[in-house]
Amino acid sequence: MSEQRYGEWVAVRRDGFVAELVLDRPKAMNAVSSEMARGIAAACAALAADRDVRAVVLTSTHERAFCVGADLKERNSLSDAEMLRHRPVSRAAYTGVLELPMPAIAAVHGYALGGGFELALSCDVIVADPTAVLGLPEVSVGVIPGGGGTQLLPRRVGAARAAELIFSARRVAAGEAHELGLVDLLAAEGGARTEALELARRIAGNSPVGVRAAKKALRLGQGLDLRAGLEVEDAAWRTVAFSGDRAEGVAAFNEKRPPNWPGE
Repeated sequence: MSEQRYGEWVAVRRDGFVAELVLDRPKAMNAVSSEMARGIAAACAALAADRDVRAVVLTSTHERAFCVGADLKERNSLSDAEMLRHRPVSRAAYTGVLELPMPAIAAVHGYALGGGFELALSCDVIVADPTAVLGLPEVSVGVIPGGGGTQLLPRRVGAARAAELIFSARRVAAGEAHELGLVDLLAAEGGARTEALELARRIAGNSPVGVRAAKKALRLGQGLDLRAGLEVEDAAWRTVAFSGDRAEGVAAFNEKRPPNWPGE
């Protein structure tokens, strides 16, 4: 396993075709400062450009928190002009995760609040353990979810449920979060990272060309009517139908052997 640091508080660990994007600011429970946001964005840019990465798992080194959101101590010290300059830096971290071309899985334990929950929402799948506590409390401090929460949460749970959660700023424990669809898989206590990595390895065993195209079709088709969505799907199919991965997949199936994906 190899590790690459992106600033002081973000790391990427590689194990074969799976990369682990690690939030590592334990003294602040992974509160996202400007420097940490830059690290997340830089790590995501490097991952997006790496054709050998087939799945990404977003994890935390803190034993009681995934991420508690924005660094409010830093925010309190910023002038209005500094807040405006900080905004693109903050957005780049969330869009970096959201726009990863390969599947991304969040492994959530402990607190995932505000921007922390938005980082998880930016992933394709959220795995949580029973210690997880999730929520978007921004309106309780006079702002709104600004890392994609007002757009990503209703796509998961519907507009009315998202409104209730955002307007009330309430925290949701793991069991209810699973029932509501805030998280997709509920692992045993302490097992979110292990289960997320296992899922990532299963994904990484499939065609990287096929998986990336499927993710693109899923993302681009959201919100479209069925006819338009099927056109998005057809365009994605055309990008893989004549690929090396498709030829290898069909050959491996007929020869009853594991595929050796060329990734192109």
